[in-house]
Amino acid sequence: MPLAHLDRPFDYLVSTGDDEAAQPGVRVKVRFAGQLVSGFLLARAERSEHEGKLAYLEKVVSAEQVLDPEVARLARAVADRYAGNLADVLRLAVPPRHARVEAQAASPPDPAGSAPPPEPAAPAGPAPSPGDAVVDVVEPAAGGWDAYLAGAGFLRALEEGRAPRAVWSALPGEDWPLRIAEAAAATVRGGRGVVIVVADARDLDRVDQALGAVLGAGRHVALNAAVGPAERYRRFLKASRHQVPVVAGTRAAMWAPAPTLGLVVIWDDGDDLHAEPRAPYPHARDVLLTRAQLAECAALVGGFARTGEGQLLLETGWAKEIAAPRPVLRERSPAISPTGDDSQLARDPGAVSARLPALAWQAARQALQADAPVLVQVPRRGYLPAIACAECRTPARCPHCSGPLGLHGARDVPVCHWCGRASAAFACPVCEGRRLRASVTGARRTAEELGRAFAGAPVRTSGRDEILTTVPAEAAVVVATPGAEPVADGGYGAVLLLDTWALLSRSDLRAAEETMRRWLNAAALARPGSAGGRVIVVADASLAPVQALLRWDPGWFAARELAERRELGFPPAARMASVTGQTAAVSELLSLARLGDDVEVLGPVPATDDQERMLLRVSRSRAAELAHALHEAAAVRSARKAALTVRVQVDPADLF
Repeated sequence: MPLAHLDRPFDYLVSTGDDEAAQPGVRVKVRFAGQLVSGFLLARAERSEHEGKLAYLEKVVSAEQVLDPEVARLARAVADRYAGNLADVLRLAVPPRHARVEAQAASPPDPAGSAPPPEPAAPAGPAPSPGDAVVDVVEPAAGGWDAYLAGAGFLRALEEGRAPRAVWSALPGEDWPLRIAEAAAATVRGGRGVVIVVADARDLDRVDQALGAVLGAGRHVALNAAVGPAERYRRFLKASRHQVPVVAGTRAAMWAPAPTLGLVVIWDDGDDLHAEPRAPYPHARDVLLTRAQLAECAALVGGFARTGEGQLLLETGWAKEIAAPRPVLRERSPAISPTGDDSQLARDPGAVSARLPALAWQAARQALQADAPVLVQVPRRGYLPAIACAECRTPARCPHCSGPLGLHGARDVPVCHWCGRASAAFACPVCEGRRLRASVTGARRTAEELGRAFAGAPVRTSGRDEILTTVPAEAAVVVATPGAEPVADGGYGAVLLLDTWALLSRSDLRAAEETMRRWLNAAALARPGSAGGRVIVVADASLAPVQALLRWDPGWFAARELAERRELGFPPAARMASVTGQTAAVSELLSLARLGDDVEVLGPVPATDDQERMLLRVSRSRAAELAHALHEAAAVRSARKAALTVRVQVDPADLF
């Protein structure tokens, strides 16, 4: 049940007619408080500890065992960790039922390259193990995992059925989907299953293709919401029936069942898409690490950048580092240079019109002359997201609601970002000036400026409206927002990181870490320095993120960030929980929670117009006690039928 005070299993009798179908993991209907509700059968027992009268199951909805026992244990652990309810976690873990799909005896081949495995010659006998399904697996490519100090040993441990745990710092230009597929193949050869989680559909498509090339058709499924509910459920059933040994997907795939789980993989764990926006708000990285702990299986946390959480895994000894030696790193890395900002623009008219410092403009021009594409990363989308008075620099505000004004195009009138109204007759309230200037330049305006600066070179944009997947190896300028950078055949000749102040100046605990992640992800798409690849970052060279980028040393930067957070008592060095709601509701919950003396209460701070937010901080060793106390308090309010809701988040992504 979704109510906190009913967050426990309930016992029911099973009739003789339902005995065969009523197996752990099936969907059922039961009477609860006079209402017919849905649930999952968790376990069968000979007797019940309940002393009262038991009701019978109303109906076994389907004999399909969609809730794997291993996933059920994981769901309970995640609910406890995040002070949530098991019902909310199961809603995330098991997709909605499609009866027609369940009724199909065999699924037809799907476009993800996940055709059903061949039927065994004899219907009787034990089900094949994951290792039995793999024949003619492609061996790891030379220069792949063996380029890392512990890479070959990691694959060997997977193939031998051991449970290594690693934090992987990928090399620039690395074909990381292929490396993940090779790790999955080694695990499958060891007779175990694999769950792989990536941030978005573009990454999933690349992993899907790599798995098909390494494992062959019919040995994995890709769980993607874009294929539609029915097709996604069909692929989920292949995993729950243990017809395929490998499951890949976006965030929801962290719950995917796998036969004899041997490896969990998460790529780019710092991406905010890995954070579940629905209660109890679990993070994919933490769910997979919890799963590895419970299943005693291997874990791989990979990325070009490294988060504070990944660094903590290394410093506590829970995981080992997989990184390349410095000579290999220097050979694979592009040439990276910092340069000044707008105050150091070149006098060349083309550079001035494109807002590019001389070094960045020259690097782009040389790459285009060499018939290589150029990537320009701009942190803001749109045309001119923010404008100001050209005379006194006062930010332009809407005369109706005081919201910020912006421009959608060169010939458009200012439009409010809050109410959407146009303000054609703008007048500055301070100096009464009517001319406007750009405060923040978006990707589309940058593309327009670059088109004038590099006449003759095609300019393409990749962002929210249209995200490019790949671009050919020819002279072109690609302007992309972070996370939307397409992969270039052979790599980019130059990568320009513009408007870096917009990332570094955010009032966020993870501003520097997120900046580092976005820069490294873009810089990794450049060609090696020996092949002419260059990366120009428009920022002060003395900044720590810039220094880490110049040396391509995400480990040093992550260790520095973690040390600062440990000193200040911020996650992941400490555990925090946020309690958000109206003042009376937040006060009631905190008064009911049996918080220990070591719990530090911070706040309140305004959350919205009528809500406030309190932060609770404890050491990592007391995190389970804090989550339990908050869940108990929520249960008391639930039993009292409190009218005002309170949102409880453990380890929220945003603290400020």
